[in-house]
Amino acid sequence: MSTVEELDGHFREAVVAGPRSPDAPVALSGASGLDPRTALDLFDAQLASRQTDFAARWMQQQGRGYYTIGSSGHEGNAALALALRPTDPALLHYRSGAFYAARARQAFGEGGDEGDGSGIDAIRDMLLGVAAGADEPIAGGRHKVYGRHELAVIPQTSTIASHLPRAVGVAWSIARAKRLGTECAWPADAVVCCTFGDASVNHSTAAGAINSACHAAYQGLPMPVLFVCEDNGLGISVPTPHDWVRQTYGNRPGLAYFPADGCDPRAAFDTAREAAAHVRRTRQPAFLHLSMVRYLGHAGSDAEAAYRTPSEVSADLERDPLLATARLLTAAGVLTPQQVLDRYDEVGGRVFAVAKEALESESLTSAEQIAAPIAPRRPAVVATTARRTSEPPTAPVGELVTVAQSINHTLADLLGTHPEMVVFGEDVGRKGGVYGLTRGLQRRFGTARVFDTLLDEQSILGLALGAGLSGLLPVPEIQYLAYLHNAADQLRGEAATLQFFSQGQYRNPLVVRIAGYGYQRGFGGHFHNDNALGALRDIPGLVIASPSRPDDAAAMLRTCVAAAKVDGTVCAFLEPIALYHARDLHEEGDNAWLAAYPRPAQHVPIGRARTYGTGTDLTVVTCGNGVPISLRAARRLEQQGIAARVVDLRWLSPLPVDDLLREARATGRVLVVDETRRTGGVSEGVVTALVDAGFTGTVRRVTSVDSFVPLGKAAQLVLVSEADVERAAGDLLSAGPDARG
Repeated sequence: MSTVEELDGHFREAVVAGPRSPDAPVALSGASGLDPRTALDLFDAQLASRQTDFAARWMQQQGRGYYTIGSSGHEGNAALALALRPTDPALLHYRSGAFYAARARQAFGEGGDEGDGSGIDAIRDMLLGVAAGADEPIAGGRHKVYGRHELAVIPQTSTIASHLPRAVGVAWSIARAKRLGTECAWPADAVVCCTFGDASVNHSTAAGAINSACHAAYQGLPMPVLFVCEDNGLGISVPTPHDWVRQTYGNRPGLAYFPADGCDPRAAFDTAREAAAHVRRTRQPAFLHLSMVRYLGHAGSDAEAAYRTPSEVSADLERDPLLATARLLTAAGVLTPQQVLDRYDEVGGRVFAVAKEALESESLTSAEQIAAPIAPRRPAVVATTARRTSEPPTAPVGELVTVAQSINHTLADLLGTHPEMVVFGEDVGRKGGVYGLTRGLQRRFGTARVFDTLLDEQSILGLALGAGLSGLLPVPEIQYLAYLHNAADQLRGEAATLQFFSQGQYRNPLVVRIAGYGYQRGFGGHFHNDNALGALRDIPGLVIASPSRPDDAAAMLRTCVAAAKVDGTVCAFLEPIALYHARDLHEEGDNAWLAAYPRPAQHVPIGRARTYGTGTDLTVVTCGNGVPISLRAARRLEQQGIAARVVDLRWLSPLPVDDLLREARATGRVLVVDETRRTGGVSEGVVTALVDAGFTGTVRRVTSVDSFVPLGKAAQLVLVSEADVERAAGDLLSAGPDARG
């Protein structure tokens, strides 16, 4: 592999030697838009990036460098930054050091600083990230990312291509916000830039995002996104087949294709400028394909000798983008070879001085400090916002409603209250949802606010993430819980991490409605009766709401939307399909599962449970479909002389621990009734919460089986039943006296 010493030595020798064949003087500008000043800015950004990579390796040797994926060989992306505007939102992959340095220079002038210390020092930002310094300005030492609110650079994780769906959402939101008359975070003529590697084009998130952008363009919807593939021919050690990227995206309908040599500063700048101008003018997507090279391996631990030949490495050295820019500047008479080397050493000296300072930077010192940005909570402000309503009210307060009707009325109420709110998903528009929960909303609020999407959950959530980031208030629908698992990383790796990686500088408020759970009388099988919540329960900061009755559904949905708006909270709102249209509880016709549509003042704070009854023999803890199951079982237990109270958790994350403990201690015996699976289900969290809090009473749980839900009557064999609850209650009570812990 190329080493720091080899890369540095080759550059120095090649600059002194000059071009292999003497060329006539080159004029900067002319047919090219790259004038001498811009070329120098580009070169300085490239130098800063290269020297920062060298410093990162040195910092690792000193024991204080924790991130060695570098940008060496990709410094041509500085040309991309300079071809854009500093207000164009950029979602960058991890080889974007030169882009970041160029964007800082573009926005704040020489060195990225206005001269009075109020600007941005890109070198310091990057090296504090390498050192995991708590003073690093975007992630605060939590991860090495490229991001700055002042630079419109949105931090991304290292998850492959997972940021592309969000980029599409950001691009879509620019025109949609204008159409709705709501404030947008980006200029009306902005171009969204999204960069990624050649290996990433094969990932489903990339394929889906690019497809959704083309899908929108085909319908004439504005989609000003510039997809930038920085193609170095390798995915760690796996080579990308020759010409694969061009063959795949070079002739895609609705996607303009712009190829260029990313190692040639003029070609890269001119082509990037052409591509950006095309997107800005047409408001349609484009694909900029920049061929590049990769130096220093994939990361510090990567031994390229295991999969690359010396001749391949040597050939790449001849394509060094820094060398190409240096030769352009010397050929144009802007710099002499000695001035190039002086500039190179001056930047290197400044970088290493900053690196030494970064070695002494403070680290994060507590778990509380680390987790602080994940899920900020302002419950009082959320409560005030949740109680807001449109005037006059859009929904019939006091009317007896089902869960489905309650959610429908609440969505109408919220759309009337929050003009920036949008509702979307598969079949939610003209059809009104497969269960009718969005019926009439499109007709009432228009196609700009309630609309159908293509059938791709990754794209639905990505659209929501970009919309929330841009100033809208997205409430997407995932048609069934089983379909969410295709796209879970959009919640786990993207939505939930944004505030963590930006210390709250960026946020993506989101309430995703998800129809789920079982008990649909055997219809639909697994994909329509999914009861697996493990993939959601362990996502830090994610609020999981699980209403079971109509009035709670309304109040909790209001709370989730308010929390998203106030705190940028990411919420999963789980809706029990089997209870959507339920009217009765104990006997047919009793209408005991209907409830009055609540007044806006009825607010359910996040993390508060509901208790039914005051029984002193047993506390039954449950949620979702488990609530009516447990209430029916409790009635039969009462006929046997057993007085039980039933606790509806309502919130599965965070759990209502205070309420749980109070009700558990009231009886000393707890039976957890969990319709989700025994492994990874809600009951695990409930029992753990009780143990952690020192509860000393008796605890048992009865759950559904660790199985997928089959079709037909066999479904009853794997889902927890009323008989299971009664039997478990009897076993628990026969175990001995309670201990009211």
